[in-house]
Amino acid sequence: MNMELDEMKLAWQQLNRRMDQQQALNVQLYREGRLDKLRHGLRPLVWGQSIQLVFGVFFMLLGTAYWTSHLDVLHQIALGVMVQVFGIAMVAFAARILHLVLEIDYTAPVLDIQRRLVQLRAWRVRVEAPVFAVVGSFVWIPLFLMEIHWEIGVDVWGRWPGFVGWLVICGGVSLALVLLVVLLAHGTGRMHWITDNAAGKAVRRAEAALEEIARFEQAT
Repeated sequence: MNMELDEMKLAWQQLNRRMDQQQALNVQLYREGRLDKLRHGLRPLVWGQSIQLVFGVFFMLLGTAYWTSHLDVLHQIALGVMVQVFGIAMVAFAARILHLVLEIDYTAPVLDIQRRLVQLRAWRVRVEAPVFAVVGSFVWIPLFLMEIHWEIGVDVWGRWPGFVGWLVICGGVSLALVLLVVLLAHGTGRMHWITDNAAGKAVRRAEAALEEIARFEQAT
């Protein structure tokens, strides 16, 4: 009788171990599946930033080529330098985001991966978005003036400086509209819409996949 009880206890212990192993395997498979989804979800961001790197180098070369070929005219040097600096900023910002993405260790605990995503979101929302909102409102002006000068040989700034002033005012209006949208979103409690769009779809998908893993691990 005692032997039968011992055999039953041993069988239950073996069954419990197998159930625990199966549960651990299920958690691991679920985690790997969601992390693979997270990794794939960040790929469009990597591709987009790689393209931005290429365009940044292009604008750097474009601006440099322009101002170095017009060293005798101060405002033309200024136009080229502005475009060159814009290209440098594009390269630097893209490199920063690619570094943050490549730093993510998908074998690390969920909290560590979440911390990496928080850093990525913070950079895109608090640094990248405001900088490009300001720069993007004005950078088209030197590009437009350089294009006209190269294509038809007209130095708009030199001939009609007042027109350039109007272009700057248009840039200021564009920036003011952006600020107005941000203020309205803040005032109506919809700031999350601004921050989510600034973070990007790839980051939001990665965060959602990580939240699924966290909920599943807590439930188990």
